[in-house]
Amino acid sequence: MQLALAQAQLAADGGDVPVGAVVVRQDQRIALGHNRREQDQDPTGHAEIITLRAAARQLGQWRLTDCTLYVTLEPCAMCAGAIVQARLGLLVYGADDPKAGAIRTVWNLPASPLSCHPLTVLAGVEELACRKQLQQWFRRLRP
Repeated sequence: MQLALAQAQLAADGGDVPVGAVVVRQDQRIALGHNRREQDQDPTGHAEIITLRAAARQLGQWRLTDCTLYVTLEPCAMCAGAIVQARLGLLVYGADDPKAGAIRTVWNLPASPLSCHPLTVLAGVEELACRKQLQQWFRRLRP
């Protein structure tokens, strides 16, 4: 999660909401990413999407069943959908997102009858650090 927090700081430095992500496979880092919506002017430029794409390219396959995604904030509906579609093995995230969380807070997309893949989730890892990073960024944005 420390690598994901460092990626989130890169997002903040670039003017984006500080969310970072890392894909790991068998204790080896496969891909890193952070929010780039503002930087790229791309509505799909979320840390999870960027990192899942990079991991799939690196591994030469879109099925990430033996991979773990670490992300600092609970994924939104778009990212939760991509995570399920990637057949991710494990999702580990830091802070819940009470406005748009689609893993357990607002919605539970992985548990939906529409979901094609059972997803194992570990929530609340480094939650305080993840939440603090987000809160500090939003305080500077909206004093």
